[in-house]
Amino acid sequence: MEFQISGRPIGKQHKPFIIAEMSGNHNQSLDRALQIVEAAAASGVDALKLQTYTADTMTLDIHEGDFYIEDPNSLWKGNSLYNLYQEAYTPWEWHKPIFDRCAELGIIAFSTPFDETAVDFLESLNAPAYKIASFENTDIQLIRKAAATGKPLIISTGMASIAELDETVREARRAGCEHLVLLKCTSTYPATPENTNILTLPHLEQLFQCPVGMSDHTMGIGVSVASVALGATVIEKHFTLRRSDGGVDSAFSMEPEEMKALVLETERARQSLGQITYGVTERERESLKLRRSLYISKDLKPGDILSRDNIKAIRPGMGLPTKYLDQLLGRVITKEVKKGTPLTWEVI
Repeated sequence: MEFQISGRPIGKQHKPFIIAEMSGNHNQSLDRALQIVEAAAASGVDALKLQTYTADTMTLDIHEGDFYIEDPNSLWKGNSLYNLYQEAYTPWEWHKPIFDRCAELGIIAFSTPFDETAVDFLESLNAPAYKIASFENTDIQLIRKAAATGKPLIISTGMASIAELDETVREARRAGCEHLVLLKCTSTYPATPENTNILTLPHLEQLFQCPVGMSDHTMGIGVSVASVALGATVIEKHFTLRRSDGGVDSAFSMEPEEMKALVLETERARQSLGQITYGVTERERESLKLRRSLYISKDLKPGDILSRDNIKAIRPGMGLPTKYLDQLLGRVITKEVKKGTPLTWEVI
C-alpha cells in the first residue's frame, strides 16, 4: 500500500502527493509552459504532469457529426475534436525542456500517454510514472503497454463501473504493474461538489487494495482537503497562471495561490487524522489546570459551614472537581482557610 515515485513516498503515513496538471494551459507557448512549471514548484507541489498526444493520435481530422462538439454545457462547444486537440496538445519536442526544468526545481515530471506511441516516447525520457486518464481507463491495450514498463500507474476512474475497473486493474497487474493508485474522478469540467461522491474512496481502496486519491475538477480546495480524511494519498488538480489568461482548461484550473493553499491544507488534514484517542494528550497536560474546580470564595474559620455563599466553581483546576459540590454543601470546616484556597477533603 506504499511505494515511491522518484524517491517521493506515496501512502497514508506521508504528506499527500500533489500533482499540478498543465494540460493545455500553456496556450501553445513554451515560455508560458516553463513559467507554469516555475509557479507549480513555488506552490510546493510534488509533481507536474503533462498530456502526451497529437490531434492525429486522438481523433480523425473531421469537423462534423460525431466529431463536432454540440453540447451546450460543454466548455468546448463549437469546436471539432480535432481542432480542440490541436489547440490543447503539448508539442512533443517541449517535453524534454519541461522535464529538465522540473528536475532543476526539484519536482517530478511525468505525463498521461494517450496511445502506445506516447508510452514509447515517454520511455525515451525516462518518465518515472504514468497517468491513465478517465476517458482511457477502458483502453486495455494502452494500460497493458504502460503497465509493462514496470513504472507506477495512476489511473483515474471517471465513468468506470466496478466491472470495468476490475478488468482494468487485473490487466494492469497481469502486465507488470506492481504499484497502482486509483483516483476518484468525476468527468465533468468543472465538476460540482455534490456530484463528486468522495465516500467512494475507502470503498475503492478496499475493493482493489491499493492507494487511492482524487483527480479533482471542482473549484476551490474543499473537496480535495475533505478527501484526505477519507484516505486520499494523491491529489491531482489542473493548474494555470491565471484563469483570466484563457486556454482550453483554464476555467476549472487552480491558480498559484490556490495551489499553495491546497498543498498546505491537505497536509494539515492528514496530520489531523492521528489515531483514535480519548483523555489528556501530553500536549494538553498543562491545560488541565484551566478546568473549573471548587475554591473557597470567603475567608472561613473552624466550625463554619460550607454553602454556595462560600464555595465557587471557578478556574483554575487545583481544587476538587465540581462534581463533588453537592456532597460538600453543609460540611463543617475544620481549619482556617482563606479566600482563594482550593477546596480539598483535608479542610472538612
